Amino acid sequence: MKNEVLQFGKKLREVRLKKKLSQGDLARILGVHRSYISGLERGRRNPSLVTIQKIAQALKVNPKDLI
Repeated sequence: MKNEVLQFGKKLREVRLKKKLSQGDLARILGVHRSYISGLERGRRNPSLVTIQKIAQALKVNPKDLI
């Protein structure tokens, strides 16, 4: 499971940077703290399916692009 969480974080960072968004930008869009985004990207947090869906909507990508 840990490997999947790390892979999600890596994909999240790649997509976020491709969209030219900072962690703070994405956090503001989602209404969360920047450290939460950082934790996701570092694999320290295990996102729920609902969270993945919200992040995908904010980044305007398909959720499967993050998994």
